[in-house]
Amino acid sequence: KILSIMDKSEDLMEFVDDRPGHDFRYSMNSNKLQNELGWKSKTNFELGIENTVNWYLNNSKWWENLSESIFEHTPWKK
Repeated sequence: KILSIMDKSEDLMEFVDDRPGHDFRYSMNSNKLQNELGWKSKTNFELGIENTVNWYLNNSKWWENLSESIFEHTPWKK
């Protein structure tokens, strides 16, 4: 989906080994937030992903140096 939003080929997808201690599955459910607090999402998942990708594309100066410094000190990222 992300590559599609960026108008890029799926050939760019790279499969890598999982990081040590990686979770195999994430399960999220917002029912408690909705039922007990009356919370409602402002957007759906698809639009949220698209907005997030576009933010990163339009704000690379903000995050590029940050991501380089994070991975520089990540032992499992070689």
